[in-house]
Amino acid sequence: MPRIDLCPLDATYAPFIIELVNSPGWLEFIGERNVKSREDADAYIRKIESNPAVDYWIIELVTSGEPVGIVTLIQRDYLQSPDIGFALLPAFEKQGYAFEAVSLFLKDFFSVSTNKEIHAIILEHNRPSIQLVQKLGFVFSDHIEVNGEQLLLYSKKLT
Repeated sequence: MPRIDLCPLDATYAPFIIELVNSPGWLEFIGERNVKSREDADAYIRKIESNPAVDYWIIELVTSGEPVGIVTLIQRDYLQSPDIGFALLPAFEKQGYAFEAVSLFLKDFFSVSTNKEIHAIILEHNRPSIQLVQKLGFVFSDHIEVNGEQLLLYSKKLT
């Protein structure tokens, strides 16, 4: 029985978004988003919803409906295939939720998408994310620089 479900982002998740984007892991590995209030969160969510290059899914616990993290798919200008991302609240890290959520997302992505490759871009010092994408079958492709940051590019192809 699955422990998690993926739900599309909407304004009802604003309090969760405030907590997530201000968590230590988000700030270290993803960056400051200046989302400090309900108004900021609503604007952040509207920006995401209006961007056709971004898919944003909330990871919820099946038993309680509590949001615990996100899975994102972003078509970046500098990549030929979309980039998958994920983040969890600190209390839910290291419990397999990210692996389950990304696995579920990838299964759906490869079953409906015409795109047969997906990327993950990760800061070199983000060991937990590197280990997770490797466990999911992503392989290192390249070092890339984006906005002055050195990133690792991992790729996964439908086989």
